Amino acid sequence: MPPGSLKDIGKLFLKLGLIAFGGPAAHIAMMRDEVVRKRHWMTDAHFLDLVGATNLIPGPNSTELAIHLGKEKGGWKGLLLAGLCFILPAVFITLFFAWLYKEYGTLPEIQPFIYGIKPAIIAIILSAVYPLAKSSLKSNFLIGIGLLALTASFLGANEVIVLFGCGLLALGIRYLRNSKNEIKSIASIGFLAVANSKLFFIFLKIGAILYGSGYVLFAFLDSELVQTGILPRQTLIDAIAVGQFTPGPVFSSVTFIGYQINGGIGALVATIGIFLPSFVFVAMLNPLVKKMRDSVLFSSFLDAVNVASVALIIVVCFTMGKDAVTEWKTVLIAILSLIITFGFRKINSVWVVLGGSLLGYLLTLI
Repeated sequence: MPPGSLKDIGKLFLKLGLIAFGGPAAHIAMMRDEVVRKRHWMTDAHFLDLVGATNLIPGPNSTELAIHLGKEKGGWKGLLLAGLCFILPAVFITLFFAWLYKEYGTLPEIQPFIYGIKPAIIAIILSAVYPLAKSSLKSNFLIGIGLLALTASFLGANEVIVLFGCGLLALGIRYLRNSKNEIKSIASIGFLAVANSKLFFIFLKIGAILYGSGYVLFAFLDSELVQTGILPRQTLIDAIAVGQFTPGPVFSSVTFIGYQINGGIGALVATIGIFLPSFVFVAMLNPLVKKMRDSVLFSSFLDAVNVASVALIIVVCFTMGKDAVTEWKTVLIAILSLIITFGFRKINSVWVVLGGSLLGYLLTLI
């Protein structure tokens, strides 16, 4: 491991943990900007392989990508460091809001800032999707897979079905073409753990089986906590608001929830429970990514998953745009952000986020 690697990993993911607003698609865009374009830690193609790998396992995709990137740069120490540095800023910020909420029963007015952040985030995602799409669309066959994934996603197909369906389709076609069965034994991912408490088990289970966006997370939380009488629905709604406003992984919302249920211990138990499976899954999957890429057969599977991953990001971006860009003010923020992200690529994405937030706040005063 090169000297300074761990320090570089810690500084980068701590920064991202403090400024990465907007959900997994935006986080992935920012990580690509940092590790591919600025630091040259890896190629776009390998970065895309890691993005595809995170989509194959349950849990928060951007957190798992951070863990993968840490492992690639700094080994097992880098794996832990990247994950913790990305997660902890959001956890501590969320913990502050949780304390505020429990003490005073209310949250600060944050909507004007979210108003401007969302259209700016869309521009950041689009600026990252373009080069990733160029890297993934390596043949007419993969273009066809991408269009299939895009269509299925727009029609509402489950993202897990889209990813594995495209991957298995490509794998099957490659197998039939090669006529040789070179499928090698790949260890299946398993997770075995012991729950120390009911609360820990709830969040551990969600972290170990949840595929999809933060909205899927909130559906699980509603089922596990609200419908069982552990948590009032209004508190869950307020937790969602905090998760959208704070940087880093939206899964840090569970820190807020755990604090409301059982104070600091509840926050700690919930946070460990929800994120622990991600570290385990990535630790088991990371060594297999290179083996899959080296295998002709499984390489086709990974190529198709990568194309499908880009298609899913485009659909997320489109959905966000429909919700966020609804009037001239947000259109203005989106256009300005697009001009900056595509025209001035050396500008750090954090300035785009902060600029969008500030402009959104100022425009709401009009």
